[in-house]
Order: sequence, then C-alpha cells, then structure tokens
Amino acid sequence: MRQLSSKGKSSSEIQIPINSITLEGNLTIPEGAKGIVVFAHGSGSSRFSSRNRYVAQELQKEGLGTLLFDLLTAEEERIDMVTAHLRFDIDLLAKRLVDVTNWLLSNPDTKKLSIGYFGASTGAAAALIAAKEHANVIKAVVSRGGRPDLAEKALPDIKAPTLLIVGGEDYQVIEMNQWALDRLKAEQKELKIVPGATHLFEEPGTLEEVANLAGEWFKKYLMEEK
Repeated sequence: MRQLSSKGKSSSEIQIPINSITLEGNLTIPEGAKGIVVFAHGSGSSRFSSRNRYVAQELQKEGLGTLLFDLLTAEEERIDMVTAHLRFDIDLLAKRLVDVTNWLLSNPDTKKLSIGYFGASTGAAAALIAAKEHANVIKAVVSRGGRPDLAEKALPDIKAPTLLIVGGEDYQVIEMNQWALDRLKAEQKELKIVPGATHLFEEPGTLEEVANLAGEWFKKYLMEEK
C-alpha cells in the first residue's frame, strides 16, 4: 500500500521477508530525501510507539526518510508479552536490524539513501551492534534513553558517529551511557542530557528536544553532499 501525500511524501505499509518470517513496517520517504533513519524500538514496544512516531514525523519534516518496523513477529510478540525474554535478546534484535538494513540496500526506493539508526531502550543496543556489523553502511546512530552498555563488545568497533540522549532525571541510565561513551571509539560521539526529563521523556518539551537533537545529528551525517 503506497500513498503520496500532497507534500510529496511517499508512505507505505511494507512487509520485509527475512528467511522464514516476515516483519511489518511503515516506510516514509519525502521527495528528494538523501537519507533514511531506521527505528529500533525498545523493550515491550512496537512500530506504533508514539514516541518514535513523533520523532519520525519530525525527521520527515527535515527531509529524512524513516522506517519504523516491528523487530518481532506477531507470534513472537504474543510470547514475549508473557515471558519478556525476546525483548532482551539483543543479538536476535540486532540480527533483525542487520537483515532489514540488507533489505533497504536491495530495495530500489531506498538503496541509494544514506542510512542511520535511531534506537530506544534495548533497541539502542541492537542498533549499535548492527552498526558494527554494517560498519561501511551506517552513517549515524542516535540513542534515546538507551542501553548502549548492553552492546559492550561492539562499542570499540563502531565507526558511525553516535549521539546518546538521556533524560536529566534518569540517573542510572546516565551512568550506563557515560560508561558506554567512554568505550566508544567512534571519532564523533556525544552524550546529551535533556534537563528535567525522566526515562520516557514524558515531561513537556523534552521529547521535542530529543527530536531536535536527533534531527541535527542525522542532517549532519546523512544529508551532507557525498
């Protein structure tokens, strides 16, 4: 299903075949886009995450394409609602992200776009591991309230410019992100603290700040002339 809005933005619900499974996604590509951001949602969330959808819409306004997709199949989601173990299977989630990136690289509509990752919570760890696997492809990574510490083994090998965004009131996660930042060897890396924000950035204006920070980062590294 493909729709072209009045603003020249192509949006489609897509199915991404990976081996024996199919993952559902929402792909939006503004006219003239040079880059696309792939969202890796956090534990217990999906492509319908209101926070990620908001950030995606803000990135689209900046001329960036976005792909929000479910890291788990519907059946896996049902199992995970009970066991909660798949959402912390970082290697599985990272592999799914790698496979989806391969799909983007072979899709006629997206294969020429620069690719970045936006990861939230455990999805940030998956994004960092996938960025290591696709070291020559991924041009930028942004983490929102993420657990980059769960990608410990990958941190020294990540080349992509990486921005870690954490709420100022999310003390434990700040420590985890500082720990990860110290181990990242990427030439461009930053930790940004959003004052007054807790883990989910529910406070007024805090999610807008996340979108602004992410937008500037992705515009810098995905939209520069090659």
